[in-house]
Amino acid sequence: MASHKATASRRAAPAVTPRPRRRFPLVGVAACALAVLCLLSLMLGSRAIPVDQVVRALLDPDHPGLDAQVEAIVRGTRFTRTLVAVLAGAALGLAGAVMQSLTRNPLADPGLLGVSAGAAFGTVVAVGALGVATLRISLWFAFAGAALAGVTVYLLGSRGRAGATPVKLALAGVATTALLDSLTSGFALTDPEALDRYRYWSSGSVTGHETGTLLEILPFLAAGTILALSTAGALNGMALGDDAAIALGHRLAWVRIRVALAVTLLTGAAVAVTGPIVFVGLVVPHLVRMAVGPDHRRLLTGSLLVAPCLLLAADILGRIVARPAEIDVSLVCALLGAPFFIALVRRRRLAEL
Repeated sequence: MASHKATASRRAAPAVTPRPRRRFPLVGVAACALAVLCLLSLMLGSRAIPVDQVVRALLDPDHPGLDAQVEAIVRGTRFTRTLVAVLAGAALGLAGAVMQSLTRNPLADPGLLGVSAGAAFGTVVAVGALGVATLRISLWFAFAGAALAGVTVYLLGSRGRAGATPVKLALAGVATTALLDSLTSGFALTDPEALDRYRYWSSGSVTGHETGTLLEILPFLAAGTILALSTAGALNGMALGDDAAIALGHRLAWVRIRVALAVTLLTGAAVAVTGPIVFVGLVVPHLVRMAVGPDHRRLLTGSLLVAPCLLLAADILGRIVARPAEIDVSLVCALLGAPFFIALVRRRRLAEL
């Protein structure tokens, strides 16, 4: 009888469920950090501007107590520069996250599909062969080259019975990048003007742009962002394997087309304006994954916010360490990203996507 009562009491006792693991509030922290970095980007440079004058220049440029030079610096130079860094960083970070998930290669970056090489080739052809002198026009050639390179890589990688597998896409991207880099270098060397323009563009910088140029690439960035974020659920399924993703109802060929198109739009538009900037799309997804886990709904959103923080921080650092001169943001990103990436490789956590 006692044994029966004890058994009944154990059955009646409520089940103790484990407390869910608390996740790091990355989105809120990254959004606050991004706002602070945007303000610092408007304040710091060869000339430091107090925060009250920055706010006045943005909200009340006709104020009688505002220096005309301060208004020109904030509104004419630093505001556009900050906006370029935010948009380019978000595009590269998001493109890197979906690229690593699509190819299942933790060392992948947006350049894997040949998009950066295509943009470079389009820029050199526009300047050298057609004599294009303005960035606003050459931007379209750079974007067309990036899109053409992305489509070419996908067509090459999708040949055969298995279709567009991650390995074939990676191999096609490497081959296309090598070919385009050779053509770009050879073409630039035959035209001094194209060589000068290519050297400036290939240095990777967020300076020297107009707001109108950003408005032209904004639709492409928006379309690429929507496409990338819409694949989060499918990428979660593909992380379990192709068979599991198919069982969950995902059409793998369509998912890969959407991801490839998103990467082409995001990377092509960003690289066409800033030039190639390394390590942003490579390191940021790993940082975000360490904070929020492998769920792509959080991973993609986090990469969209953390990458602009990294690019803005690198740009601000490049302005203040060598005053009154500046260091290109691509070089600062390489100096910041390379040691961290080496540490990731040594800890052997790159394969744990």
